[in-house]
Amino acid sequence: MPISFPRSVGQLPDYYDHKPSMNRSYLFDGRKPLFPFGWGLSYTTFRFDHLRVDPAEIGTGGQATVTVDVTNTGSREGDEVAELYLHQRVASVTRPVMELKSFRRIGLKPGETKTVEFKLESRDLQMLNRVMHWVVEPAVFDIMVGPSSDQTASVSLLVVTK
Repeated sequence: MPISFPRSVGQLPDYYDHKPSMNRSYLFDGRKPLFPFGWGLSYTTFRFDHLRVDPAEIGTGGQATVTVDVTNTGSREGDEVAELYLHQRVASVTRPVMELKSFRRIGLKPGETKTVEFKLESRDLQMLNRVMHWVVEPAVFDIMVGPSSDQTASVSLLVVTK
């Protein structure tokens, strides 16, 4: 789904890239949407394994490669979309809990495994600082990959000043 679909009107507005302080929920209801961003149905099932980032530490102008193995665990051929999200743990301004940075659609036969690769560059890590300049701050970034915004595995990337 290209949007998050809330369980009730008490969850509005509902989107995956909210700020950390926006943990509003309706009485006796959580924040989890009925259908999260990226949710979809298929005639088969998929598994995401072995999420890794290389190198695990880069400079503010550096580049890293994120890879994940996607396996068709069902009995039919199907397509899956691998989505890559980022979160900067500590920043000079508030950052969303997750930001979609890239996605790849792949077709898999039953039992087939493919390695999906994402390139992260400094422009993917940029943010607008307090004086509205694009910067990459040294920090720890959580890199999350999965089939939707609520089903992700996470690995860390350290960005340092070099």
